[in-house]
Amino acid sequence: MKFSGLPIRFVLFALALCAAGLAAGAAQAERIVILGDSLSDAYGMPREAGWVHRLDARLGERHEVIDGAISGDTSAGAASRIDGLLAAHQPQVLIVILGGNDGLRGLPPAALERNLANVIERGQAAGAEVALMQIRLPPNLGPTYIERFEAVYPELAERYGIELIPFFLEDLFQEPGMLMDDGIHPTEAAQDDIVAFMEPHVRGMVGDRAEPDDSDPSATPRRPTPDSDAAPAP
Repeated sequence: MKFSGLPIRFVLFALALCAAGLAAGAAQAERIVILGDSLSDAYGMPREAGWVHRLDARLGERHEVIDGAISGDTSAGAASRIDGLLAAHQPQVLIVILGGNDGLRGLPPAALERNLANVIERGQAAGAEVALMQIRLPPNLGPTYIERFEAVYPELAERYGIELIPFFLEDLFQEPGMLMDDGIHPTEAAQDDIVAFMEPHVRGMVGDRAEPDDSDPSATPRRPTPDSDAAPAP
């Protein structure tokens, strides 16, 4: 490329405009924060094998899926760190997949409701579109506790006018090889099924309803399975 005859200041200005344009294009990627626990934190596998990382690759350059999950986290832990996540990433979308550890520890549903409400309110105040995933508990925790616990999610979704996403493991309970030996965490083999489940929800939230690429294994439709009364949580 020749710049002969052009003032050097003009050349530098043109290059600066190009660089600014590239930076602006990169900045336009929509950021999606997944706020969760070990179900979203690639538990027991390399991080790049987890569904959050795979979903990020699946959605392409126009979207950035940010892993805000920490194994073992509770709703209280998430409420204590949500402000930092929002400030650091300024997401357009916040998906909350939390509460399983609250349930397994027998924490009060009222505390779960208070903490999740705090997270939702902070996300909405920061300008993010928020979605909440329903969490299911195993039956050994007792029907009364389970009923009170699981009722928190639809009540919050209605109160704040947000999407309630079904529990993403419900279709995998009866499929061999999809859960680890603990009966709680999804295996590496289940990660593409989770991506296929989550992708349309995420695309709907960001206004991107492109059809999945049939050549991508993560786009394989999930197989329907019988309903199960037993639903594990992290």
